[in-house]
Amino acid sequence: PQALVESGGDSVQTGGSLRLSCKASRYFSGRHCISWFRQAPGKEREGVVALSSDDPSPYSAVTVKGRFTVSRDDAKNTVYLQMNRLKPEDTAMYYCAGRLGPCPGNWFNRREYNYWGQGTQVTVSS
Repeated sequence: PQALVESGGDSVQTGGSLRLSCKASRYFSGRHCISWFRQAPGKEREGVVALSSDDPSPYSAVTVKGRFTVSRDDAKNTVYLQMNRLKPEDTAMYYCAGRLGPCPGNWFNRREYNYWGQGTQVTVSS
């Protein structure tokens, strides 16, 4: 079974909202970090948000602050990415990434993560 499974991607219009889910396997039952990345065609994969299991304060990219929020439901082993006021430039494949231990200072570096989901597509039309 996959360690991380994303869902919730869809096509929406500018200004719309979506909530993505990342269900983590029991492998992440201890201290861990779950992050969301995104990758648009022809662009590098970029970190969006990161959340440590034992710290309620998330990291967020400047491009999404004030629009995207991350939360977790420990009973469901699921991390959510609530995306509001979506823009066409938010269009990308969104990936969930995980690592054991707390989120590192360079949480936005994809090389810091050992586990990745398969991705879920978000398309925002103008």
